Amino acid sequence: MTLANARDLFSARRAGVLLHPTCLARSLGILGANTNRFVDFLAASGITVWQTLPIGPTHTDLSPYQSLSAHAGNQEFIDLSELLQVGLLAENELRPSIARSRQQLLSLAAERFFEGRGLIQNDFDLAGFNSFQARNGAWLDDFCLFSAVREVQEGQCWPQWPQPLRDRDAVALQSFAENNQPRLARIRFEQYLFHYQWQKLRDYAREKGVLLFGDIPIFVAHESADVWANRHLFKLDEQGEPTVVAGVPPDYFSENGQHWGNPLYDWSMMAKDGYQWWLERLESQQRLFDLIRIDHFRGLQAYWEIPAETPEPKYGYWVPGPSDDFLQACFNRFPDLPLVAENLGIIGNDVEELRKRFHLPGMTVIQFGFDGSPENPHLPHNHHVRDLVYTGTHDNDTTLGWYLSLDDHTRHYVNDYLGVTGEGMPWPVIEAAFQSVCALAIVPMQDFLGLGTEARFNTPGTRINNWTWHLDWNFPEEELSKRIVEAVKRHSRLPTN
Repeated sequence: MTLANARDLFSARRAGVLLHPTCLARSLGILGANTNRFVDFLAASGITVWQTLPIGPTHTDLSPYQSLSAHAGNQEFIDLSELLQVGLLAENELRPSIARSRQQLLSLAAERFFEGRGLIQNDFDLAGFNSFQARNGAWLDDFCLFSAVREVQEGQCWPQWPQPLRDRDAVALQSFAENNQPRLARIRFEQYLFHYQWQKLRDYAREKGVLLFGDIPIFVAHESADVWANRHLFKLDEQGEPTVVAGVPPDYFSENGQHWGNPLYDWSMMAKDGYQWWLERLESQQRLFDLIRIDHFRGLQAYWEIPAETPEPKYGYWVPGPSDDFLQACFNRFPDLPLVAENLGIIGNDVEELRKRFHLPGMTVIQFGFDGSPENPHLPHNHHVRDLVYTGTHDNDTTLGWYLSLDDHTRHYVNDYLGVTGEGMPWPVIEAAFQSVCALAIVPMQDFLGLGTEARFNTPGTRINNWTWHLDWNFPEEELSKRIVEAVKRHSRLPTN
């Protein structure tokens, strides 16, 4: 299959899957054979878009939306077994009986790599590393320093570091770097290796006719290299603590609202250099993905600001965002920027008008459609061609779990609307998504597998039992692929150009 240019992704009807790569985790990593196997499954199933969540390094809560960096890749994705092929690790070093952590193994591989040992494979060599470093200098140095200091400080949040390091005193940072060169080298090597393996995945996916669809959280974590290195761009006090934080008022996902805790941007300061920090962020993501979603797009029109001293979401208030000025700067720099707007939750006409002024596709979620109103935008008869339709998202229960949790009245409404008895759920909802006029229909992998609430990936507003579901390959792959591809073809979602 010849792949259409990413900017033309909505010129043909497509089917996609939502699955975060961590769901494919194995003992030696995620990228490589594990992700290639999933791409093979997608290609056999007629799925031409793979949507992930953010792929940056996470905190201990594992949330992809609270990353240590807006640019870096998660080193836990690295497939250590590929280091065997280039001679940077030996087979016996990977045996469980050898008590070495991933970090120790990557340190060993990094040491050998910078000594010039190992086999050259494609551009995986010192020249390739130097090229990667030159392309990513805008964020790489700060991330490596931040990560190294954080390790030495045993995971303490950066406002609690010794003041010279907290405040980025040049002499203190130089002294730290001189005393921690092996640590810094390992972190640089990890990022080079992650990006090398990710690009191999992207190339393999393109060969198979599959586009990669990424996700940018509108806000970044306070405990991140980005905030530490760019304090002037965020609303912080002199010690580096947020004065206000992000969240949302009560909505469909949470009756009490949500307190995200992310520091908020000083948009007026960002505007002074034309939003350069954001432009660099978008450039990084375009190197990784063919299509990019901005999570919480409505925050560009107005965002919910919660005072740090009164952290309950109900004490927040709406503050105007950068709106047209910001998006115009983005498209001036990247005319073909492949953006999708996440426009779920409390969305007013002003947010939709902003999205439409820049011709950005939005999202519909069939699970949200059954509130009894025929004007509900999530019902398939109200969909639009250049939008996306989902059965559910990573923040929803699985479609089967959702359906089984409905009250009798709503369940009958769903059945009557779809013209079914409820047998075979969630497939009637998948068929409805594929039948929609939306150019791109995306189904979480859990729905393709027909799994219930036990396979839910995230419950907003909670901190336990999230982000840990794993795909068990013990299912009839050929049978499921056949069923999916038949549905894809039935609804003309297999591009031929």
